[in-house]
Amino acid sequence: MPNADDAIQTSHAGSLPRTAELLAANEARRLEDDGFTLARTPEFEALLSDAVTDLVRRQRDAGITIPGDGEYGKAMTSAVDYGAWWSYSFQRVAGLSVTEENLFTQQPVRSAPGDVRLTSFPDRRDWTIFFDAYQDPDSGISTGRTATAFPTTTGPLSYRGHEAIASDIANLRQGLAAAGLETGFLTSLSPGSGARIANRHYATEEEHIWAWAEVMREEYRAIVDAGLIVQIDDPSIAENFDQINPEPSIEDYRAFTRIRVEALNWALRGLPTEQVRFHLCWGSWHGPHSTDVEFRHIVDLMLEIDAGGYSFEAANVRHEHEWRVWDDVELPEGKVILPGVVSHATNVLEHPELVADRIERFASRVGRERVIASTDCGLGGRIHPQIAWAKLEALSQGAAAATRRLWRQPTTV
Repeated sequence: MPNADDAIQTSHAGSLPRTAELLAANEARRLEDDGFTLARTPEFEALLSDAVTDLVRRQRDAGITIPGDGEYGKAMTSAVDYGAWWSYSFQRVAGLSVTEENLFTQQPVRSAPGDVRLTSFPDRRDWTIFFDAYQDPDSGISTGRTATAFPTTTGPLSYRGHEAIASDIANLRQGLAAAGLETGFLTSLSPGSGARIANRHYATEEEHIWAWAEVMREEYRAIVDAGLIVQIDDPSIAENFDQINPEPSIEDYRAFTRIRVEALNWALRGLPTEQVRFHLCWGSWHGPHSTDVEFRHIVDLMLEIDAGGYSFEAANVRHEHEWRVWDDVELPEGKVILPGVVSHATNVLEHPELVADRIERFASRVGRERVIASTDCGLGGRIHPQIAWAKLEALSQGAAAATRRLWRQPTTV
């Protein structure tokens, strides 16, 4: 993972606001016969390429030193709207079909000690505790419940996204070159998160997860072979806790989670860890998050993942206090962390001095050279674009302030 020995570097968690033109072009794309794959045209590809180039330049101008493509190649449409970070994979994996059963329509599933299983999305514990709030369209809670094209695994899985990932790579590399930057990152789905869709083909849940590992490895390898950083998006490590009903013991949950860690490590085998970073979050929806698992219970599992950097939420009000876990947890040699120091969960703009304070908390525990300032989660589609860009500027300003403090540089007048 790139980091400097004389300044705090900056990045973000992936998604950035799409332009109005790109949103309109995505909405106009034709759905293929499978019900969730969007057709690609030369006109759309040209628009997408230019949009990514402009985006990388804008990130550089905002002070982001390790930019991404904003997940622009991962389509957001009204037909497939439960987060492009996840639903993009449906268009790149063969063996999926749209069925009547999906995570919003399936019947609730009950777990028992030693038998942990995911329940349906509406049966999640936070959603049931705050049922009235989640049902109220004026509550500000966004859950993706209107998504219409959720697939089920109905056949053997294989990767078919070669053209799409090649486009993502080419667009980001073109943008980096135009901006005069050396490297950037692309996001890619974890096996555990992919396997959260319904399964009608594989005999067991574990077989389903390992099949996703085999599939997604192709995308990871394509990204690192192109000299870019791959960010593994994996809310399943933390978010799954809320989707188990009733609440499991920590021991049962850790055993349930370890399978997902092992499958991801198998998918990452042989890939250079310095080009891999892992993103953990508790789900990015705007809700109470009252049933989130505590970071201290899973931080060691996160660190078992073969990545060079670890991105996690650290700025929102449910998890900001958890910087203290690093008092008791040792970051492995050669690794860096990318704590979120601005949040996607509030429209309030963080003050740069607060951002600097948050950075210093981590730097004082793991070392200033091992902290890259980032966002809690993706900003695209979660807050207004104007606010999102202001947050990235506050992130960069806070990193500059932290740099002056940590390296005791004089403030420029």
